[in-house]
Amino acid sequence: MVHEDAGHYAAKHPGANIDKAISDAIAAKEKEGRITCAAAHAIAKKQACSPQVVGMNIDLLEKRIRRCQLGLFGYGLKKKKAVKPAAMVTKTLRTAIRKAMDGDSITCQAAWTLAKEMSLTRLEVSSACEALKIKISKCQLGAF
Repeated sequence: MVHEDAGHYAAKHPGANIDKAISDAIAAKEKEGRITCAAAHAIAKKQACSPQVVGMNIDLLEKRIRRCQLGLFGYGLKKKKAVKPAAMVTKTLRTAIRKAMDGDSITCQAAWTLAKEMSLTRLEVSSACEALKIKISKCQLGAF
């Protein structure tokens, strides 16, 4: 959904119903209609469901996700993303990113996995992707 669709996130899930337990967990963590990516993932772990299910419930509740752990969105009005292109990308990281790509992009999950496998932060991987002009796709929460 594009920025103009803000406040109409439930439209992405016609016929879907809100899960009460997940809804309650979101309500406990959200502030001013927004919940962090990290909090949403923690809810998924605690509720033993996928991040996608939590993301769908966030949409159904018309809440917004903020502070993407890859730095891609949710960092305020003036500074929408926190990620900046890395000054340098090692050959090892460049090769690993290209190997993990799905078509012409790398998925959010693949970026997280790569960060863990290479003992890097998620932001370091997304910064490398920015420098290489490789898009990150398929947000685990369904935000993009």
